[in-house]
Amino acid sequence: MSYALKRTSMALDAWTIQALKELSEKWGISKAEVIRRAVRQFKEKSDVENQQIDPLQALEWLQQGGGLVAEEAEKFRTEVSAEREERKYWWES
Repeated sequence: MSYALKRTSMALDAWTIQALKELSEKWGISKAEVIRRAVRQFKEKSDVENQQIDPLQALEWLQQGGGLVAEEAEKFRTEVSAEREERKYWWES
C-alpha cells in the first residue's frame, strides 16, 4: 500500500499484545496493519451507524406521508382496490 505512515506509540495490555501477535501471524501481516484494519473497520461501521435514521424520526416521516404526494397515494389506493376487486370470489361480492 502506498500511503504516508506516521510513527506513534501506545500502551497496550498483555492480552491485546498477544491478540495482535496471533492475528498478525495468522494473516501474515504486521501488527501495525492489524491495528490499521481494525480501526478502518470500526470507522466504517461508525459512519454507517451515523447515517442511519433514528426510529422515531423514521416514524414521524412515515406519518407525514413518507415522501408520497397525495395524487400518487390516491392513484395507488385506486389500483390496489381494483386489484382486490378482481381477486374476490363470487361469494365475497
